[in-house]
Amino acid sequence: MSNNWKIFILSIVSFLVGTSEYIISGILDNIANDLHIPLAIAGQLVTIFALVYAIFTPILMALTASMDRHKLMIFSLGLFVLGNIIAFVLPSYAWFIVARVITALGAGMVLVNAVTIATKIASQGKQGRAIATVITGFTAALIIGVPLGRVTAELFDWKDIFLGIGLLGLIAMIIIYFAIPSTTGDKPVSLLQQIALLKKPKVIMALSITFFWLGGYSIVYTYLTPYLLTVSGINSKLLSGTFLIFGIASLFGSKFGGYSIDRWGVSITLTGGMVLHIIMLIMLSLVTNSYFGVLAILIFWSFAAWSTGPTQQYHLATIEPESSSVLIGLNQSIQQFAIAFGAGLGGILVEKFSLVSITWIGAFGIVIAIVATFITSHLTSKEIAK
Repeated sequence: MSNNWKIFILSIVSFLVGTSEYIISGILDNIANDLHIPLAIAGQLVTIFALVYAIFTPILMALTASMDRHKLMIFSLGLFVLGNIIAFVLPSYAWFIVARVITALGAGMVLVNAVTIATKIASQGKQGRAIATVITGFTAALIIGVPLGRVTAELFDWKDIFLGIGLLGLIAMIIIYFAIPSTTGDKPVSLLQQIALLKKPKVIMALSITFFWLGGYSIVYTYLTPYLLTVSGINSKLLSGTFLIFGIASLFGSKFGGYSIDRWGVSITLTGGMVLHIIMLIMLSLVTNSYFGVLAILIFWSFAAWSTGPTQQYHLATIEPESSSVLIGLNQSIQQFAIAFGAGLGGILVEKFSLVSITWIGAFGIVIAIVATFITSHLTSKEIAK
C-alpha cells in the first residue's frame, strides 16, 4: 500500500474524531430537549470535551512519547470507542459527561498521532499537503458527520449516533492494525521541556493565533443550530442540507489552505483567510430571512475559516522544526482550549445578551488573531536576521 493511501486512512480516522466532537453542535437542541436541560448547559458538553482534550493530550503524549505510534494509535482508538459506547448505553446527563471525558482522552491522542505519522511518512516537500489531508478528514466531520448526525437524530434517536461512531471506531482499529506500519516514537519530551517552548515569544504568539481564530469560530459554531433557526430564520427541515453544504465548503477551504501554503506561503494564507472570516461573520448578523443569502455567507465563512486550519498546523511545524511534534501537540491543546473558551463564552452571551451578539464577538476574536499573525511574522523575521 502506498504512503498516500496510508495518509488517506489516517484522514478517515481523524474524520471519526471530528464527528464525535462536532456532532454536539448539530444536535444541541435534541440533547437539550431530551435531557431536559437549558440550551446553554447542553452547549457546555462541548466545553467539557474540549477542556479534557486540551489538558490531558500533552500529558498523555509526553508519557507515551517513546511508544510505538502504531500501538499507541490502537490504544487511543480503544479509549475513543469506549467513550462513544458509554454515551449510547448510559444516556443521562451525568453519564454523558463521563462518556465525553473518556472520548476526549482517546480523541486527543488519535489526532496528534495521525498528524505525526502523516508527516513522518509523507514524501519530502509534501508535508504541508499531508497535514492538510489529515486535517481535511477532521473537518470532513462538518461535511458528512454533522448533517448525517442531524438526519439520524430526526429519524431515530440522537444517542444512536454515538453507537455508530463507536462501531466505526472498532473497524478503524482493525484497519489501522493491518495498514499502518510500526513507526518509532520520538525522544521523550517532558512537560517541563514543553513548557520551556512557551518561553519563546514567537511560539506564544503563534499559538495565540490558534486560540483567537478558533475561539472566535467556536463562539458562533457551537450555537449555529439555534442561531440559524431563530435569528437567520432558516426552516428546521433545511438544516441538514445547510450543514452539508457548509461542510463541503470547509473541505475546499482546508484543501485550499494546504495548496496555498506551498504556493504563496503561510502569512498570506493566514491573513487572507481570516479577513474573509471576519467579513462573513459580520454579514451573518446582518442578513436574515433569506435562505440563499445566509447559505452564501455560510459557504464563504466555512471556506475561509478552514483554510486556516492546515495553514496554522504547518506554520507551527516549521517555526521550530526540531520540536515540531511537540508544537503540534501543544497546538491541539490550544485548539481545544479555544473551543472550550468559545463554547463557554458563547453560552454566557446567549444567556445574558442575545444570539446575535455571538457573531460580533466571534469576529473580534479573529481580529486579534490577525494582529498575532503580524507580530509572529515580525518576530520570526528578526530571529532569521540574527
